[in-house]
Amino acid sequence: MKPLTIAGIQRYSLFSPNHVGNDAAVFSAVSQYLTENGHKVNMYTEQEFLTDSLQGEKHIFTMMRSKAAVRKLQKLQAEGTVAVNSGLGIENCTRERMTTLLLENQVAHPDSLICNTGESIPLDLLEKKFEPCWVKRADFHAIHREDVTYVRSIEELRDVVAEYALRGIERVVINEHLKGDLIKFYGVAGTNFFYWFYPQEGGHSKFGLEAINGAPHGISFSLDELQQLCENAARVLKVHIYGGDCIVSPDSSIRIIDFNDWPSFAPCRKEASKAIGETILQVFKNRIL
Repeated sequence: MKPLTIAGIQRYSLFSPNHVGNDAAVFSAVSQYLTENGHKVNMYTEQEFLTDSLQGEKHIFTMMRSKAAVRKLQKLQAEGTVAVNSGLGIENCTRERMTTLLLENQVAHPDSLICNTGESIPLDLLEKKFEPCWVKRADFHAIHREDVTYVRSIEELRDVVAEYALRGIERVVINEHLKGDLIKFYGVAGTNFFYWFYPQEGGHSKFGLEAINGAPHGISFSLDELQQLCENAARVLKVHIYGGDCIVSPDSSIRIIDFNDWPSFAPCRKEASKAIGETILQVFKNRIL
């Protein structure tokens, strides 16, 4: 593969709640890997990308998240630029699109409802499985602790959805609450790299919501099944670099509760950066958009 000039576009700190350093570290490690393999990497902030600071690079790797940046990336891809993750993949990991795509493609996920905050909640659809439940902003990822809320009763649900409306959030996803062990995972699609751990034991948290499920009980599960489930989700959502959370229920079944484009890989950064770098170069070589 001949040497490439590659644009690396970092994530704006607003979209790295409590993980600014970790996100920057894995991005830097991947940039170093690409450089050590003979390629030139020009680094840009997400803000610089929006102000047309690129130098005509046709190969991009990025952790960007803002809607405006993703739209611009999609436009560049339509004109021939290749990117990892792709603009479509990044957009697919926003809450409503992720939920819809996973459920439509039978990827194991909590039963969910998507509602407008300015309308009455269809209580006739809210079976007991939604008591308790989780309310999450539908349009984007969680930026603040208040963007994901654990709700114990249908009565409380009404108040929480109204509060989201007051904050200008027009739609919410309501997920049933799943009992069991919470697991965090990281993967790179199409490779052997896969890492999982219990966040409660690793002290790895954005907003402390892991405490709702409590300490893990060590429920047995199939690692092969978990990895295949995550690979299926990555395929459906069209992302190469991913991470997220799942619940292992007492019967050992596994369901994904969150799936993100390019998370921090904090506990496995060294191993992950090599797999990520290799995948980026493979995508560039194959010109997979």
